[in-house]
Amino acid sequence: MSPARIFIVGSGVVGKATGEGFLAAGHEVTFIDVSPARLEYLRGLGLDARDELVLAGERSSFVFLTLPTPNIGHSYDLSAFAAGTAEVARALADAEADHTVVVRSTVPPGTTDGLVRKSLESGSGKNLYSGFTLASNPEFLRAASAAEDFRWPWMTVVASRSVRTVERLSALLAPFGGELRTFGEPVSAELLKCAHNLFNATKISFWNEMWLVARELGVDLDPIAAVVAKSAEGSFNPNYGIRGGAPYGGVCLPKDTQGFLGFADTVGIDLPLLRATVEVNDRLSKIVSSEADDWKADVDGIPASSR
Repeated sequence: MSPARIFIVGSGVVGKATGEGFLAAGHEVTFIDVSPARLEYLRGLGLDARDELVLAGERSSFVFLTLPTPNIGHSYDLSAFAAGTAEVARALADAEADHTVVVRSTVPPGTTDGLVRKSLESGSGKNLYSGFTLASNPEFLRAASAAEDFRWPWMTVVASRSVRTVERLSALLAPFGGELRTFGEPVSAELLKCAHNLFNATKISFWNEMWLVARELGVDLDPIAAVVAKSAEGSFNPNYGIRGGAPYGGVCLPKDTQGFLGFADTVGIDLPLLRATVEVNDRLSKIVSSEADDWKADVDGIPASSR
């Protein structure tokens, strides 16, 4: 396809990797962010980075929402995401062309059809399919290799209630490769991304429980886990999470396990396994941290028993 006009709203790890990937593929990319320090950093890299989204005078474009959605307790904090969406709505109000707004952030299922659509319509004075269209394209990027993961994805997910929007977004992403899965409603893609992270978090906590049992029995868990990774159909990637004694951390898994519990409460569903997954991880974190303190004390010459 011919070079597309692309705006990246929220230029952190995911936004930067997404925008630079599109830029390397020959598209025209502008980064939008509210952080002066972040804008200075991006401009220092020679990137087009601005503090305001302006669509007036622009041809049809793709506007990717790559905004943070951290958790606060058992809830997603969508304040930054909502603020960025409102910024897009204001820009759409002055736009002459049609634009495709793509939710790439990890959000609770129903966010695109709910919060995003309502915000864009009320803030722009326009209706869905009359000035803008909506799509979901969840990211599967790891913080340590975000740029590589975008440029050579193993999986690409696209969802929209508009068949034409699915086709256009799929064509934009097709050159990067990866198995393409499409859906006719954004909520399916949103749930898929949450389930992806929740499964990985649950799998890690499961193997940490097995690690406690194996340690008590005095056996090495690694060769056992290696066999189960091959024999259990649910183990997709034997190199991710099948190592006992390492609670999950980072950004995505803690955020999505906690945030999804709150989302489940809002729809009246109890998720005991997910709740247990969080509890197991918290308990393992304390055990590992305590043992690390004991090891450090012994190394420093202070027996743990005398502390």
